[in-house]
Amino acid sequence: MPAYDFTAPRLHVEPDLAAGTVLPLDRAQANYLLNVLRRGPDDPVLVFNGRDGEWRAHLVQTGRKGADLHVAARTRAQTPRADLHYLFAPLKSARLDYLAQKAVEMGAGTIRPVITRYTQGERINMDRLRANAVEAAEQCGILAIPDCPDPDKLGPVLASLVPERLVVFCDEDAPVSDPVRALREAADPAAPPPLAVLVGPEGGFSEEERAAIRARPNTVALSLGPRILRADTAAVVVLTLVQAVLGDAR
Repeated sequence: MPAYDFTAPRLHVEPDLAAGTVLPLDRAQANYLLNVLRRGPDDPVLVFNGRDGEWRAHLVQTGRKGADLHVAARTRAQTPRADLHYLFAPLKSARLDYLAQKAVEMGAGTIRPVITRYTQGERINMDRLRANAVEAAEQCGILAIPDCPDPDKLGPVLASLVPERLVVFCDEDAPVSDPVRALREAADPAAPPPLAVLVGPEGGFSEEERAAIRARPNTVALSLGPRILRADTAAVVVLTLVQAVLGDAR
């Protein structure tokens, strides 16, 4: 038997979950299940709230456009939020949507916008960012919704990190040409520390910002190769490298 049910849709809900709970669906959720996915009475739906694990429920139609979910049994116990921070300079909205979704898929447990000197846009729709994180969790079987703290400037964000957290700093000027070796030399893959990944804006970090980042203990500057990558592409590349060498994909 497969460890995960790929056939039933997953829905994030707010209420507490337990056997016998009845979850009234709002109009958008009911329309999604009844009309978009064309689910019928008694069809299974997986629900989670980020606290109580994942539960199997079944659909009960309550009218022409309404429906409830009746919670039956837990399918998976709750898992903790991943201890990987993704810190990034904000992007334009469409690319920010992509970045948030991919960061969640790649295992980031905290997704935080960082305001830098060359940040293109400091006005960030945090509700939209969090909605993208929830949607990615729904689609990818993730049980713990990532934390999405409000944006802050680079200095306070760096100061908020515990000293033992290794910051992987994507720096196009880094002299190291082998990112895998750089990560292995920065930490023991057999007992890796908590991790944070920091990716700057399209214009890069200023020299003052680069100096401040490098001055932080427990920081490694990482080159991502000979090509200049867009910030959303760099997100996928660096998270893949970090997860493969020091994270949960090794």
